[in-house]
Formats: sequence, C-alpha cells, structure tokens
Amino acid sequence: MKASREILVLVDKELEKRWAPALKKGAYKISFKNDPRRTAEEILSSPPGLLVLQESLDPPLIFDLVKALKNNLNLAILPIILVIKEDIERDWFALPVDDFLFEDSSGEEISSRINLAFARAHRSADNNPLTGLPGNTTILKAIQENINHQEKVAIAYVDLDHFKPFNDRYGFARGDEILRMLARILSNVILFRFGPRGFVGHIGGDDFVFICPLENIEEACQEIIRDFESLLPSFLDPEDWKRGYFEEKDRSGQRRRFSFPSLSIAVVPLFPGRFKHYGEVSAVAAQVKKMAKKMPGNSYFIDRRENPYSPETKN
Repeated sequence: MKASREILVLVDKELEKRWAPALKKGAYKISFKNDPRRTAEEILSSPPGLLVLQESLDPPLIFDLVKALKNNLNLAILPIILVIKEDIERDWFALPVDDFLFEDSSGEEISSRINLAFARAHRSADNNPLTGLPGNTTILKAIQENINHQEKVAIAYVDLDHFKPFNDRYGFARGDEILRMLARILSNVILFRFGPRGFVGHIGGDDFVFICPLENIEEACQEIIRDFESLLPSFLDPEDWKRGYFEEKDRSGQRRRFSFPSLSIAVVPLFPGRFKHYGEVSAVAAQVKKMAKKMPGNSYFIDRRENPYSPETKN
C-alpha cells in the first residue's frame, strides 16, 4: 500500500467543489476522483492510505468495491468512509465500511472523520489479532509516557509458563483459548479496577504486560492469580487434573510429565527519576523475569532495588 497519508476521495464534482478547500488545508495528500468505474480498478491495483466513497455515484459498484477490498488480506485494514445521501436502514455487516458521512456534511466534519479514521486504523493495526489487546508499539508508548510523566506505577510482565507442552498436549485451538482467557482476566482486573489509570497489552505469544498504580500492584497480582487458578481446570481434561500433571514428549522426543500452565509475573516499579527510556525498563524486566520463573507455581516477583515501597515478594 501507499504511504498512509494519501487519501482518495471518490465523489461527484459538486461534493469535490464543496469539500476541497477544507481537505486540502490538512496534512494529507488528497486526490479527488469522479468516475467510479475507472477509479475502482486503480484503487485495487494501487490503494491509497484511506478511501472516501460516495455511495450514490454507483451503489452496486461501490458495494462490490468495498467487499473486494475487505476480503483482500493485504487490503482489509484500508480505512473506508462511505458517503451516504440519507439515513436509511442498512446492513452494516454486509457493507463493512469503517465510518460514514452524509452528503451534506461540511468539509470541516469530513476532515475530523478522516483524522479519526487514521487514528483508529493505527490502533487496530497494532492490536494483537488473537486477543485484540494493544501490541508492542502501543505498549512501548504507554511505558514511555509513564516515564515522561514521572508516574508512580508498576510495569508487570506476565508469562504463561509450560505453554508449549500444553499446546502439544491439547492442540493450538485450546492454546488460543487459554491465551484469550488470560487476556480477559488481565483486562477485567486491571481495567475494571483502575480504569484509565490501568493498561493491558499483549506482546505476543504467551507474553503480556499490564500497568497499574504502584501502591496496588500486590493486590492486582494476587487477584489475577486467583482468577487464573479458578478458571484453569476448565481447560484441562479431568483425568489430567485428577493426576495433577499431564504427559507429553519433550524436545528430545522422550515422554515426560509436565506441570499445568502457570503464571510468572515480573514487576518493575516505576517512580520519578528511576528510568529515562522504555529500553531501561525492558532490561530490568529481563532480570526480574528470571527470578519470577524460579518460583514454583503461580507467582509474582517485585523488583525492590531503589524501590521506596519495598513490598514483600509473595508466591
């Protein structure tokens, strides 16, 4: 795809004349087109960063174009704003556009919607496809913002231990289910308790991150572990749960016993002056993770170096 700042606006000449002055004041490169049939092929072969389509130009063609774009794996993330003449009932599931405007909208309004569509697309592109949680770019930004604002928060890195042998034993479908379950637990505990003061992200695979107020980190870790322990049995076969372990081949092909999946939570306290860059947080987290993983079962380990709160480490 082209640079994300390029916008193709497929509307009639009347709307082009009305909207052009406002749109061309923005920071985006705007291209106006008026012929839907000629432009459809151009869009498919050389898509812009965002597309604005006027439905009334040719409703069947516009519908087919939207479907073709959204069914293309390489183009599905292309934001599409549909310009409609009137507010009639539509099947928005069948017509999967990202936003809509009325033909009588002002140029200023469409500029605002375009900015919103780009912001939404940026967030969605970073989200983990399995859990829907923010991915690495958003995670690093959130950590850096807390550093810059000198917030007293805890950055917690969550690993799901024994996940690979669990996947080998139960299959990838159930592995995905347990990752989604963990994502829901983290979101329910952190976002419900702390609202905008909390953050949950999915680094990838079985690695997650959450951020919460520093003074609440122990109770948050304890609640996450309690919820995980209560839900884990539903992901295991009854005979395995009764035995207290499951059997699977290790990397050398030998059959051995494995413990059930468990959580290791490595906590890095953040307080004014401790870090200047998110890379420093990651370096400390790597050290703390080693300590957390040495503890048996579900556990959390809080780095207490240069930490004025000095909470006890619990299992």
